[in-house]
Amino acid sequence: MRLLDRYLLRELMTPLAFCLGGFLVFWVSFDLFDQLRVLQEHQLRAADIITYELLRTPELLTVALPVALLLASLYALTQHARHHELTAIRAAGVSLWRLAMPYLVVGLLGSVAMFLNGEYIAPQGAARAEKILNQYAAKRESAKSPFEQVLFVTRSGQKWNTFFNERTHALRDVNIDWQKPDGSRLNLAAAGASRANQMWVFTNVQMNYYRSGDMFPANRIFTNVIALPDFSESPEMIISDIKITRQSNEKHVQQTQIPLTALLNYLQLHPQMPPEKRTWVETQIQSRLASPVMCLVVVLIAIPFGAASGRRNVFRGVAGSVFICFLYFVLLQLGLALGASGKIPPWLGAWLPNLFFGTAGLVLTFRVR
Repeated sequence: MRLLDRYLLRELMTPLAFCLGGFLVFWVSFDLFDQLRVLQEHQLRAADIITYELLRTPELLTVALPVALLLASLYALTQHARHHELTAIRAAGVSLWRLAMPYLVVGLLGSVAMFLNGEYIAPQGAARAEKILNQYAAKRESAKSPFEQVLFVTRSGQKWNTFFNERTHALRDVNIDWQKPDGSRLNLAAAGASRANQMWVFTNVQMNYYRSGDMFPANRIFTNVIALPDFSESPEMIISDIKITRQSNEKHVQQTQIPLTALLNYLQLHPQMPPEKRTWVETQIQSRLASPVMCLVVVLIAIPFGAASGRRNVFRGVAGSVFICFLYFVLLQLGLALGASGKIPPWLGAWLPNLFFGTAGLVLTFRVR
């Protein structure tokens, strides 16, 4: 690494650390005051509240990191421009794109970190935080059944109607109905089921065989235990179905709540979903892919605004950061709404702010003198 790169990285990482820390403190404080009544209603102790907020911190990073990176990049570049350091560097034969390489690398690494955080760390933290929030309520409501009903139709036409336990991955009151290529129909009714060796093992089973067009079974089989490898639907797919079914009906869904793997599992579990639901799911999938790229996009935007020559007030960079972030999130919500409603293709709705700001950043950077 060249000495110049190390210097630019050092001048960028210092304000980035301060901005990121400041934003996290602000958002945690705001979230704490916003959730104060809920926390009191759930009778959480001080240690529980601290753990709850720490577990939700990775979820806040999905918003704090791009904003902090934008503000830090604008601040660092503006400081270099004010002291004519950028002019001296470019006079030495270093192009603006070569000069911006450390910023672009940080943006790319930030995008990778955001994807991994949103896919693995934040969802697990949110799930554990939810358990802490409801731990005392769960003790008071221990009589409540942990099973939740799930309904889905698989790609092979199997219609599942059962109750699923997220904690133990057990099934209860299982009813599976499917039609064979010759027109005959099979129905499986079981008291319960568990997953073992990549297959479902059903207990207290009644299998009903219907000939094509018959309303009454032509044959019935009763057995205590039966393992059927034909059912490839995994507990992870069923958990994805439960989570997405819960959240797809809500008006606001945070981006980190549904990982990309859960959305892909949901598509695999529901190949015959209604067009409007498929559009919503495909828009969410594209959003999971597009959201991390925001870190790279904000760097592309910061380069032309921060590297322009002249002495400028630092507060103009702060105001510019606020305006850019506001416009970005407005375009993001607009694009997601249009994509989910089918007005525009799902990929365009999710990538709209990145395409707009990324193109604007490239054009403005090429025009910098």
